[in-house]
Amino acid sequence: MFRDRKQAGESLVKALEEKQIDFDVVIAVPRGGVVVAELVANHFRCPLDVVMAKKMGSPDLPDYVTGAVSPDGEVLIAERVKDLFNIEKADIDKLAEITKVSINRRLKEYRNFRPPVSVEGKRILLVDDGIVSGFTMKAAIRYLKRQKISRISIAVPLSSKTAYLNLLEEVDCLLALKVPENLYAVGQYYEDFSTVDDNKVIEILKRRKYH
Repeated sequence: MFRDRKQAGESLVKALEEKQIDFDVVIAVPRGGVVVAELVANHFRCPLDVVMAKKMGSPDLPDYVTGAVSPDGEVLIAERVKDLFNIEKADIDKLAEITKVSINRRLKEYRNFRPPVSVEGKRILLVDDGIVSGFTMKAAIRYLKRQKISRISIAVPLSSKTAYLNLLEEVDCLLALKVPENLYAVGQYYEDFSTVDDNKVIEILKRRKYH
């Protein structure tokens, strides 16, 4: 059990030092992941930025997750729905474009209209406050790989066992302090899991040097 995200970030810093994981840029998953990532970026004196991937419904069932969209509009289709729906590519493309616009609008707000940190050729450390399914995280990883990074590692306070095993093959290194057998919600393992709003994310990113 973690006291809060700050304590989880401090624990991650210690583990990263012990494991001697090398990275150049810390990339956080909003919103809670930004609080954890700030402590890591501060300690290791690295630039901090954010990445987002957003779940996407189907044209007929908006609440049923069929895929995840990354900032460049690329869609990762959920394995469980590949054979269940006969969805036209044009419909997927239309939904993906709408989702992409939404993602990039929020990223622009988070960065306060600054350009994103340059990640090409860099070693990336991707940080969140916890991983349950790992689906949107996988979409974010693949997006970062398309930016021609040299290496990608994940550091999280906790991850479900299923997500941990699924993401192992996606990254060069995966550090999770706790990997419980059954994880239904990240907040299960935090005494204080207060909501992090968009203003907090903007405030944290303003404090970090971008270049």
